[in-house]
Amino acid sequence: MNVSSRLNRRTVATASAAGAALLTLGAWLRQTPTAQAAPSTLPPMKGPAPALFIGHGSPMNAIQNNRFTRTLTQWGETLGRPKAILMVSAHWLTDRDTRVATTAKPELIYDFGGFPPPLYEVQYPAPGAPAQAQGAARRLAPRIVGQDPARGLDHGAWTVLKHLYPAADVPVFQLSIDITREGAFHVAMGRALSALRGEGVMVVGSGNVVHNLGILDRDAGETERASAGWAQGFDDAVKAAMDAGDAPALAKWEGLSAGARTAVPFPDHYFPMLYALGAAQAGEKPRHVFEGFHEGTLSMRCVQWG
Repeated sequence: MNVSSRLNRRTVATASAAGAALLTLGAWLRQTPTAQAAPSTLPPMKGPAPALFIGHGSPMNAIQNNRFTRTLTQWGETLGRPKAILMVSAHWLTDRDTRVATTAKPELIYDFGGFPPPLYEVQYPAPGAPAQAQGAARRLAPRIVGQDPARGLDHGAWTVLKHLYPAADVPVFQLSIDITREGAFHVAMGRALSALRGEGVMVVGSGNVVHNLGILDRDAGETERASAGWAQGFDDAVKAAMDAGDAPALAKWEGLSAGARTAVPFPDHYFPMLYALGAAQAGEKPRHVFEGFHEGTLSMRCVQWG
């Protein structure tokens, strides 16, 4: 597929996402918001930092109390505090290049519309990590990685970090996704970044295994299984491939199930998982920290390696 076709699909997907967000707003508002978490002190992480994939779902999860957000809070308490976090989010896409954020004090990017005012009032004043960001760029050589000294944290980052590390005391930086590349490229990028884990940098991909905002069951809420076979089938196939350590199959996601192209109409939310997968060390088995769906077909799967 050529770049023009990919970007046209991205435009359509973005428009569909915005429309779906407005349509599902009522359902999200019926859930109970959670209060701002109190700061807490966590012990430093021991040994190499893990690699994580987090299904972030709706931005509203930032201010909601549900099974998913409670799991994130508990997960952060068991992880301990890394030296820094590298976030690869579905919401920072670049065309034919890769960039790393070297921002010292990243501001939040409220990259969505049509949501209630409290969501736009959320703050997450985590420091940036310019030194670690530059180190990540070096790890990716000979690939040329541009540096962005002004990039903030998009909602793929801060809506989940707010629950994992509510004290906002862990430095965070982001790496963009070159959306013009195929799956194998992103797995290889994750492998190149895996050495950062030994330096205490936690590699986190933030997206959704199944993400088709045009086909949501808005009244389904939070469920253990999908409301449609194509969504459950693809999520199950991804889990099986993860458990088997089959990176080539996950990189060629279109062949994982009959409903793959419905589950992943555009790979922006799928590709972050490939970075975490690539950053996994040999012999590390995935631990499925959270399994379930929001709005019927939105997979919230969260996975840890290491």
